[in-house]
Amino acid sequence: MERRPLGTTGEQLSIIGFGGIVVMNVDPPKAASLVAEAVDRGVNYFDVAPSYGNAEERLGPALEPHRAGVFLACKTQKRTKPEAAQELRESLGRMRTDHFDLYQLHAMTTREDLETATGPAGALEALVEAREQGLVRHLGFSAHNVDVALELMDRFPFASILFPTNWTEYFNAGFGPQVVERAVKKGVGRLALKAMARQKLAEGADRGDWPKCWYEPCADPHEAELALRFTLSQPITAAIPPGEERLFRLALDAGERFQPLSDQEHEEVRRRAAGLTPFFELTAA
Repeated sequence: MERRPLGTTGEQLSIIGFGGIVVMNVDPPKAASLVAEAVDRGVNYFDVAPSYGNAEERLGPALEPHRAGVFLACKTQKRTKPEAAQELRESLGRMRTDHFDLYQLHAMTTREDLETATGPAGALEALVEAREQGLVRHLGFSAHNVDVALELMDRFPFASILFPTNWTEYFNAGFGPQVVERAVKKGVGRLALKAMARQKLAEGADRGDWPKCWYEPCADPHEAELALRFTLSQPITAAIPPGEERLFRLALDAGERFQPLSDQEHEEVRRRAAGLTPFFELTAA
């Protein structure tokens, strides 16, 4: 599995990450098996959050035997300093570790998120203190709003951003390239969400075979690989695939044989995107 540098941190991450949702709601032996398989296949980047159901409870014990050799990222959706500090410590306990390699403000979406988390007694203060205390090594954020993401990078020298970097979004909504461009300019590490998402689900649509996906994923293996390769052909470090086991294995296979898209393949992806409905739009915070 290819590894790439994460911004200016000096870290080298596998181009495919392991999202904690993969082990959400599975039994402990199965969780341990999935984690061991990922590590054996070269994955060293793991990401989880307390908002992912019981993912921390499942991933912590499964990852414990491998902890020394992996880069572990966690997140908080709390926006105030006391709440974020408490949630960080609770996550450390569930994950059976004394530190996170990356801790992120999670799902930064609205103007209120931005102002509260970065303001006086906001969550960012808790993250900075945790770094000073050795509880976390690097600070980052995830976002689903272009304006919020751009402003966060201007307000604080984050090590990384976790952001949707997706073919349908690029071609049909113009959502994402401006964030990647700003992050490259500032030396902020780029981590990708939604690489294998296909389009927005219709209102009330059944999730069918993919209960862990709130969007329609790329289920066709050829299209899934094209979508993932599109994302990995951007100037990013790594992509976190969907939380469904079958889709994660498709991503592992594609990651092991990754080659950048050719011009012809790029045009194929553009054609496939025609008529698909993006799940994020360019909207002001």
